[in-house]
Amino acid sequence: MKLDVIKLDGGKAGSITLDEALFGLEPRADILHRVVRWQRAKAQAGTHSTLTRAEVSYSTKKIYKQKGTGGARHGSKKAPIFRHGGVVKGPTPRSHAHDLPKKFRALGLRHALSAKAQAGELIILDVATMADAKSSILAKAAKELGWKRVLIIDGAEVDANFALAARNIEGIDVLPSMGANVYDILKRDQLVITKAGVEALEARLK
Repeated sequence: MKLDVIKLDGGKAGSITLDEALFGLEPRADILHRVVRWQRAKAQAGTHSTLTRAEVSYSTKKIYKQKGTGGARHGSKKAPIFRHGGVVKGPTPRSHAHDLPKKFRALGLRHALSAKAQAGELIILDVATMADAKSSILAKAAKELGWKRVLIIDGAEVDANFALAARNIEGIDVLPSMGANVYDILKRDQLVITKAGVEALEARLK
C-alpha cells in the first residue's frame, strides 16, 4: 500500500510504502470489540463499595424486647431490612481487568490501523516537530489540513514543543508509538502517523 506523505504546512514530502500486514488487513469488528472491551475493563476504577451490617454506624443495643411486642424479633437496627441498614452482597472494590493474549492485542492493533487505512482516514506526516511551542500555529495548521478529532502517533519519543502546542488544542492528541492503542485510534476521526511512527509500529508489530 502506497500513501502520500505530507508536511505540517500541507506541502508534499514524497510517498511511503506501508506494510500490508499492518495496514492492508480486512478489519474484523469482533477482534476490535474484544480488544476495546479489554482496554476499558482494565481502565475501570473498580472502587465501588457498600457498607455491610458490620460497617454501618448504628448502636448495637437491642431495639426492643424479645417478646410481647406482637412484632418480629430484632436485635439490631443494622439489619439489611431496615432503612440505612447494612447492604447484603453489595459491590466491593475489585479489579475488572481480564486477560487477553499479547498476540491477540497486537492483532487488534493491526486491525485498527487497517480500519483507518481502508476508511481513508489515515494520514502520513513527514515529521511532527515545531521550532516554538505555540498552540496558535499548530491550531492554524490543523484547521487548514482539515483535522478536527485527530490522533497523532510519533516515533519512540514525541517532540517536546509539538506536545506542548497540542496539549492546549481540543481534538488533537499526541502519543509515542509505544502508546498506540486500539481504543484511542478508533475513537478519533483521523489517524496521523509520522514516518518515524510508521517505522516504530512496523518494528513493534512484526
